Amino acid sequence: MTPVAADVSTAEGQAALLAACPAPDILINNNGGPPYRDFRELDRGAMLAGVTMNMVTPIELIQKVIEAMAARGFGRIVNITSITVKMPLPGLDLSSAARAGLTAFVAGVARKYADKNITINNLLPGSFDTQRLRGGFAAAAKKSGQPESALAEQAMAEIPAKRFGTPAELGQNLCFSLQRPRRVPHRSEHPAGRRSGIPPPFEPTAL
Repeated sequence: MTPVAADVSTAEGQAALLAACPAPDILINNNGGPPYRDFRELDRGAMLAGVTMNMVTPIELIQKVIEAMAARGFGRIVNITSITVKMPLPGLDLSSAARAGLTAFVAGVARKYADKNITINNLLPGSFDTQRLRGGFAAAAKKSGQPESALAEQAMAEIPAKRFGTPAELGQNLCFSLQRPRRVPHRSEHPAGRRSGIPPPFEPTAL
């Protein structure tokens, strides 16, 4: 593994990633998203930046690696987006729209490359215990005056499992997506903390 510190939304950052791993068999797209903000506060610059982060950047990386994958006859691409693609939330309007656009865009791309043993899947995580989730509680607490802990408890009460997912559970779902058979070229799913328990059948080169 070669760690690379770079802004993946820039041409320089993408070049640094591909210099470290020029011919990946697996591409996992997972970029930061715009902060919680009322849509009326979004100016043109903020909107373009959000679309670049969550739609344009993953597409650019797919463009850069997919032809080599096709030539080798193998490729796995996973876009980690958000459940808000299907269940938009106020304050995440820009993030939801950009990620939904990515989902629609890659649906056609996946069909074009399905016969090359390339799959493109989307993971749409719900409430996972991450800094982004906690940041949302902090913003809501500041606005409402309620403690962050109370807001977190309210959110967990609405989840059937009565808890947030863990990063490890998301990773297990991601591994499951990487092993999909070639007959499934494209799928979007929102993980619910299930465990696949399936060992990887190969050791591909991943980016």
